[in-house]
Amino acid sequence: MEKDRLFLLAPGFADNDRREYCPECAEIWGVLSYFPAVLHGLEIHYQPIDHPRPGLVEVLGEGKWNCPTLILAAGADAGPHAQIKTKNGQRFFDTAGDIGNYFTHVYGTPFPRGS
Repeated sequence: MEKDRLFLLAPGFADNDRREYCPECAEIWGVLSYFPAVLHGLEIHYQPIDHPRPGLVEVLGEGKWNCPTLILAAGADAGPHAQIKTKNGQRFFDTAGDIGNYFTHVYGTPFPRGS
């Protein structure tokens, strides 16, 4: 069975002459640590901070792609109210909030606050 593909920046990358982390990627890792069963439905791919991000370019084509991005598996049901983006024939979410809402629909996790 095909899995959803989650693209994240690695924790603790070098940028701006110091070590940093991505707050949105950290938010997703927090959700995954709260609800580890979600991990079974994901392939996780780390991307570099610099653009172009090769894994995302390979899937979505040229562009300045955000992390986190979740590429939906073929036929994945995202729910009736999902704001799915499409590019290169792929369906995806590229914000922590949208990814969190998808996890709620698919895995029954609680809703992200404010959604």
